[in-house]
Amino acid sequence: MFGGRPLADHARELLRPHVTDTVIVGRGSGIVDRPGPDLGPLGGIAGALSHAAAHGYASVLTIACDVPRLPEGLLATLARRAPAYCPDAPVIGHWESAAADRLVAHILASPRRSVRGWAEAIGALPIPAGGAIPNVNAPEDLAAL
Repeated sequence: MFGGRPLADHARELLRPHVTDTVIVGRGSGIVDRPGPDLGPLGGIAGALSHAAAHGYASVLTIACDVPRLPEGLLATLARRAPAYCPDAPVIGHWESAAADRLVAHILASPRRSVRGWAEAIGALPIPAGGAIPNVNAPEDLAAL
């Protein structure tokens, strides 16, 4: 909880001006990591891309649920081009949904299962954050906000 609301609500609020719909991957949402569980953020992005492709969306703008604030303009800049990602926090990115199967193949074939590795493999445009990105992984991180 941050400011009386779940962290995921803050992430949705950050995305809302830039997307038609928001979804959460995992945690009983019905949208699961691909090609299976426990693959970290890359599996979540693959699940989101698959969901988007199945529902007619051309692309997906991603953010972690534990990021309640972003530097001004970062998502707007990312939203203008896909594929693109923030090298300061690679899970923050814009990905073409048509790449869903290619991402699953990458996950299955590559020992480097990082979002940064995927972004580099597809030539995604790196867009620096232009400021600090708070990441809440522990109570101390939340207290620092």
